[in-house]
Amino acid sequence: MSASAQPSLSPAPAAALRREALVLRHLPQVRLIARRIHEQIPDTVSLDDLISNGVIGLLAAIDNYDPSFGVQLGTYAERRIRGAILDGLRQADWAPRDTRRKSKLIEAAIGRAGQRAGRDAAEEEIAAELGIPLAEYRKWLTEARGVSLGHLEFAGAGKYDAASIQPAAGGPESSPSGMLERAELERILALAIARIPKIERTVLHLYYFEEMGLREIAEILGMGISRVGQLRTQAILRLRSHLERVWLSPKR
Repeated sequence: MSASAQPSLSPAPAAALRREALVLRHLPQVRLIARRIHEQIPDTVSLDDLISNGVIGLLAAIDNYDPSFGVQLGTYAERRIRGAILDGLRQADWAPRDTRRKSKLIEAAIGRAGQRAGRDAAEEEIAAELGIPLAEYRKWLTEARGVSLGHLEFAGAGKYDAASIQPAAGGPESSPSGMLERAELERILALAIARIPKIERTVLHLYYFEEMGLREIAEILGMGISRVGQLRTQAILRLRSHLERVWLSPKR
């Protein structure tokens, strides 16, 4: 058989090769998302495990992607990658029970102190509400830095992403009622973010919208990495507390 008459790849191998090429192309995206999540959780959690779970999400995105969604594969895959990593963390139950308890206590104290003050409470007021010194409260914030992940990223029955509040393309939230629900959640979160202290807004903006790491933010703000982490956690717990009252309340 001449070289020109060599058989072409059958459809199945060709599809497998295309899939493999897409995985390789988007693997840096998986690593980036995994590193950002790993930055927020205890060092005992393996980064390689997060990346492995992220690849599972990427494969699911590739297999379910449809160009008619009207979004790029990378945009569509980001949510699936992050979701797979967070699912893996929940299944591993990496957070100590005491850490989860402290996170919920902080969230509740933020709500009570804020209602009493008629505004978002200062750190000192939150610590007083908890009945602990300010230094101990900040230690709690450091311990709770990873627990604050899941709630906002899956607020509203798991539909929304903390960073962009973007629903998955083609999902039920793309329906008219889902779009109205999304718009209402965006409005509530925008108002809540506008109320929190300026330094916490700045940290959230740099972290989620400028996609900077904690070390980069610390250099810009001229403070320690651990302090930036505390402010990020406190800001998210403020938003969690607000959502509990306004969005996820049984009265709603």
